[in-house]
Amino acid sequence: MTATHPAHTPTPEASLSPRRRLPAVLAVGVSAALFVSRFGVADPTTWLLETVWVMAGLPLAVLLRHRFPLSELLCGLLAAHALVLIVGGHYTYAEVPAGDWVRDWLGWDRNPYDRFGHFVQGFVPAVLVRELLARTSPLRGSRWLAPLTVCACLAFSAVFEMLEWLAAVTGGEAADAFLGTQGDVWDTQWDMFCALIGSTCALLLLSRVHDRALVRLDRDRPPAGASRR
Repeated sequence: MTATHPAHTPTPEASLSPRRRLPAVLAVGVSAALFVSRFGVADPTTWLLETVWVMAGLPLAVLLRHRFPLSELLCGLLAAHALVLIVGGHYTYAEVPAGDWVRDWLGWDRNPYDRFGHFVQGFVPAVLVRELLARTSPLRGSRWLAPLTVCACLAFSAVFEMLEWLAAVTGGEAADAFLGTQGDVWDTQWDMFCALIGSTCALLLLSRVHDRALVRLDRDRPPAGASRR
């Protein structure tokens, strides 16, 4: 008789797809970038104010990774946004070298990294808000999902501008690096407009991609009560 051998059953760790490992890889990368960015900062207060969102958001995402895992698209965008904040905090937004290069190349009067940061402030939160609404409300597939997402992003942008105003009132000249107005009296309006453009672009470019990512997330999630070893 030919001996039969039981089929090899992979452990949960071994069966993880690259997609399931992506959040952990991104979390490690962002943590390393945040740690390195602390050294040689242009302004310690600005670094703290800009990166506090990363310090708060990363542990929250890790703690909720089983209860409310995020799609791989959103994880990648959040990691990219974290790097934008980290770079801006390290150099201050008005002094980011890449922004200086773009300013000189295009002949502009100001470093555009702050504008880019506020564009991203609308682009990435649009996907975050869309995912939260699609998964926790009856709005998935509704025509109201897109406009409500944009409204939420504009509300967040307005709150951020009020926080900048508070920093200016309490910090005086010490808050100039955090504000990054570069002498533009319309900087607040420009910031919110960039966030509006960013959120709109995210919905136009990524809605279908995000829908497919949500389908994969639903398929890959373990059934309720399954072991999370």
